Amino acid sequence: MAAVAVVTLVIPQFLDRAGLSIYVLIALATLVTTGLTLLMGFAGQVSLGQGAFYAIGAYTVGLLTVNAGLPPLLALLAAPIVAAAIAAVIGAPLLRLRGHYLAFATLAFQLIVLVWLAESKGLTRGDIGLGGIPSVLPTLSASVDLDTPTGYAYLAWAGAAVGLLIAHNLIASRPGRALRALAGSELAAAASGVPVSRYKLQIFALAAAYAGFAGGVYAFFLTFISPASFTILISIQFVVMAVVGGMGSIWGAPLGAISITLLVEFLRTAATRPGSSPHAPAVLSYGAYALVLILVVLFLPGGVFPALRGAAARRFAARGG
Repeated sequence: MAAVAVVTLVIPQFLDRAGLSIYVLIALATLVTTGLTLLMGFAGQVSLGQGAFYAIGAYTVGLLTVNAGLPPLLALLAAPIVAAAIAAVIGAPLLRLRGHYLAFATLAFQLIVLVWLAESKGLTRGDIGLGGIPSVLPTLSASVDLDTPTGYAYLAWAGAAVGLLIAHNLIASRPGRALRALAGSELAAAASGVPVSRYKLQIFALAAAYAGFAGGVYAFFLTFISPASFTILISIQFVVMAVVGGMGSIWGAPLGAISITLLVEFLRTAATRPGSSPHAPAVLSYGAYALVLILVVLFLPGGVFPALRGAAARRFAARGG
C-alpha cells in the first residue's frame, strides 16, 4: 500500500494540464465508485442515480460560495453533508423498493434533480450554468501555493484514499458483516437481528456523501458547472466502473475508475473529429459500456480486481508447490 501511495503522489509531476485533469477525474470517480460498491456490492441496493448526488455536491459548493459567499472550505465540508441528508430523506421511501424498481426510482430521482437545476434559473442560472466558483485550495494552506491542477490532483486523491480507508474498515467491522448478510438475503439478515431498514438507509446516505464530496471537488476544480455536466450517462459510468472493478471488492473501485475514465477519454477524442455528429460521443459511450458489461459478465463475473487477486494467489501457490 505504501508503494501505491508513493506512485500516486509522484505521477502528477509527470503530467501536463490535460493529463492532470484526467487524473483528477479518475480520483473523483474512484470516490463515487467506492460508495456505489458499498451500496450495491455489499448492501445489495441497486442505484442508477449516483450522478444526482454528484450534482448535489457540486451545486452545494457553487451556491454556497457564489450566491451565499460562504468560505470555500466550509462549502466543501457542507457538500457531503447536504448530499447525505437529501439521501436520508428520499431513501426512506425509495429503499422500500427492491431490484429494478429501486433502480428505476433512483434514475427518476436524478431526472427530477436535473429538471430542477435547469428550471431554477433564479438560483442555479439554469442551463446557462453557474460560473465564478472560487478555488478551495488557498484556504488549505496560506504558505504553500496549492491552487494548481497538481494541487487538485493531490486533494482529489486524498479524498479517494480516505474514502477507501473508511470503506475498508467498515467492511471489516461488525456492521460490514451485517451488510454482507443483508446483500445475501434481507429476510435472513432480519431474522438474525440485523436492523435492515436502518442499515440500508445509512449505507445509502454514506454512498451519497461520497458522491457529494467528489462533486464538491469537481465544482472547485472546473469553477463552472451546469446540468449538462451531470447527465444520466455519468451515473451509468459509475455503475460500469463498479462492475468492472468488482462489486464485491472495495479495492476494485480504483481499477474500474481508471479503466472506464480512460475509455471515456478515448471515445471522446475519437468521436470529436471534424465531421463527426455532436451525438457521437454519447452513442459510442453507450455502445462501449454495453460491450464492456457483456465481456465482464462473461469472462470476469467477479470483476477485474478479484480476477487479478485470484490469478496472483494461484501463481504464488504454484511457486510454493
